[in-house]
Amino acid sequence: MNAKGLDRAELAAWVRLASVLELLPGALDAQLRRDADLMHFEYFVLAMLSEAPKRTLRMSALAAQTNSTPPRLSHVVRRLEERGLVERYSDAHDARATNARLTAAGWRKVRAAAPGHAAHVRHLVIDALTPEQIDQLAVIAEAILGRLDPDGAMAVTYHRYDPS
Repeated sequence: MNAKGLDRAELAAWVRLASVLELLPGALDAQLRRDADLMHFEYFVLAMLSEAPKRTLRMSALAAQTNSTPPRLSHVVRRLEERGLVERYSDAHDARATNARLTAAGWRKVRAAAPGHAAHVRHLVIDALTPEQIDQLAVIAEAILGRLDPDGAMAVTYHRYDPS
């Protein structure tokens, strides 16, 4: 690791990225709370379940796909269960494992929330960039992810929409 400090151009880029990392989660949460009565992480959990076979994942797989600690995920899934959006049950093939399944109400909720969320993401991020910048953003994010996730533990999540 190089102990060299950041030059002005590097510092300017870093401060902008850090600002995006600080501001974007709050902006996503605000829209989802207002329009769907969900926090962004709750929506993310519902979305991961909605894309899973039979809308079901082991809690350990859901934790990996959402980069969540088991206690945090358990807390969020409990809240979603209380709202009737998710149900948990013991895995029939492994009594030590717990599965989370999207309920019919959860499926309706994520389907209703998705268009507004996508429109907000488009407004905040996608429409601010040219098509070339979108491609550059993907390349830049991939380079950073190579450092943050060197073993590719979350690769199934961030590569799910890559062109074939």
